[in-house]
Amino acid sequence: MTRKPPTSSTAPRSGLEAQRSMLIVSVFGSSRIRSNDAEYRIAHELGSLLAISGFTVCNGGYGGSMEAVAKGAKDSGGTTIGIVTEMFGTKTNPFIDQVVVTKTHADRLLKLVETGDAYIVLKGSTGTLLELAMVWEYANKGIMKNKPILVLGDFWQPVIDTLKSELAWEGAKDAAGYVAIVRSPQECISVLKRRLYSP
Repeated sequence: MTRKPPTSSTAPRSGLEAQRSMLIVSVFGSSRIRSNDAEYRIAHELGSLLAISGFTVCNGGYGGSMEAVAKGAKDSGGTTIGIVTEMFGTKTNPFIDQVVVTKTHADRLLKLVETGDAYIVLKGSTGTLLELAMVWEYANKGIMKNKPILVLGDFWQPVIDTLKSELAWEGAKDAAGYVAIVRSPQECISVLKRRLYSP
């Protein structure tokens, strides 16, 4: 079924189920970046553009790029979901509307994947690598439907190139196409709209 873009990103929402009327984008990235970092500004811009375009922003709920993208969304009238785990503490950044608390780190990761209609991967470390690997693997194995997986910037390029070469060698060349690299937040939005709303 073809989805129609929402007409507004500012309608109030209450609860995760109510937010399903808007497409949800799960954003993965580092918890270590600070507000004066270039990566923080990029994440903030991304959150703002997602909100303006009518998407609900979902992320891990803590600091760093998670805070930045949530702040960007809220600054532009958007709605945010933060998925946290008891293992790391349940206090979120102040820009989260709906908090989802999971028991374990594995539960949190699964919930982030299940909640998203699309995924954007920012610069990060091992946690972000795990999130990228999980959504790519789920797409590759057909565990989830083909949802957009966008990687913003050049940071993950060597990892992606290596895995795409291996997938081609294994005869799974189509699986290499599940992940797309984009160069800017604006390009993220363009690709999401094309992938999610086109007939």
